[in-house]
Amino acid sequence: MPRRVIIIVLDSVGIGEMPDAEKYGDLGSNTLGNVARQRGGLNLPHLQKLGLGNINSIMGIPAAPAPEGNFGKMAEQSLGKDTTTGHWEMAGVILERALPTFPQGFPNDFINRYERAIGRKVIGNEVASGTEIIQRLGEEHVRTGKPVVYTSADSVFQVAAHEEIIQLPELMRICQVARTMLTGELQVGRVIARPFLGEVGRFYRTSNRHDFALEPPQKILLEYIMEHGLEVSTVGKINDIYAGRGVTNFVPSKGNMESVDKTLDYMAKVETGLIMANLVDFDMVYGHRNDVEGYAKALEDFDVRLPEIYKALRAEDMLIITADHGCDPTLPGTDHTREYVPLLVCGPTLNKGVNLGVRSTFADLGATVAEYLSTEPLANGESFYAELI
Repeated sequence: MPRRVIIIVLDSVGIGEMPDAEKYGDLGSNTLGNVARQRGGLNLPHLQKLGLGNINSIMGIPAAPAPEGNFGKMAEQSLGKDTTTGHWEMAGVILERALPTFPQGFPNDFINRYERAIGRKVIGNEVASGTEIIQRLGEEHVRTGKPVVYTSADSVFQVAAHEEIIQLPELMRICQVARTMLTGELQVGRVIARPFLGEVGRFYRTSNRHDFALEPPQKILLEYIMEHGLEVSTVGKINDIYAGRGVTNFVPSKGNMESVDKTLDYMAKVETGLIMANLVDFDMVYGHRNDVEGYAKALEDFDVRLPEIYKALRAEDMLIITADHGCDPTLPGTDHTREYVPLLVCGPTLNKGVNLGVRSTFADLGATVAEYLSTEPLANGESFYAELI
């Protein structure tokens, strides 16, 4: 039977601060641990059986005496703590220079050039929470038609617009213009279209966001798999993050549960290769909004769906559950956090209960997938496949 790998990225579900967290202002960060502690415990029986509690001490998730999966955690070797950097490293790209961030907003000369290029003035150009800035500047945007430009602690240029004021095709156009213009020292990881709807005082973001990602600087895992004649099927924003590189099939999704549904759809029909999904709600809906209870409930909702995923596994499948960074909702800020990420690996023919330890880079995941699918080895990462057989 052909081999498949299913990777599920729990966006922002970090598992404790990395040694250099202080440099990022993230001392004390521990997304899973702090959510569990503040919540008074988490109920994740299926993740617990895989070995989640064997990685770190987490309230409500005891270590399994005989884990049904293999467990460990991964350190990010690249500089940064954003979605693009984390996903690229999983695919074998390690950045020696962090993608640029703009804590004071983007330079005025760039904003002036951008306004001329899109034929509109903009408002904002500051570091802000996306949900907060549309409440604060949404009325002016609706009145003037000026799009709201903002950024965060991550390497992003975000453009928010009311869908009835700047319709989606126009919003996508002006974001693509930004992607083209943001080069050199301004080359951010992502330009993000952030459409919203509603009325003054009750604006809300819609699910029609779109990420215009920077092209990875070197060949990535997905391309190795595709060139080996296998399928690469992605769910949610994975296709955007990798700028479509190496992707043979993709479907958008709106929320964690729809992402699980579409992953299961792929598992029912895709015969070979890689199925990779990103569950964005942990980060976008709960982490960035400091919603501890929402974050905890989203984790428990995902755990409930795990038996469906197990049941869909074929004999030669490998399932990997991990994350791309942290976003600890218990800390005062709303930004990503520099954390280790969990690593849970299982499959019907794989060993059980192996402690994979602390991996020195996310690229170890990609190296393992490449070896399992018999592609060329990646430029970075050390495979742990031998420990699984």
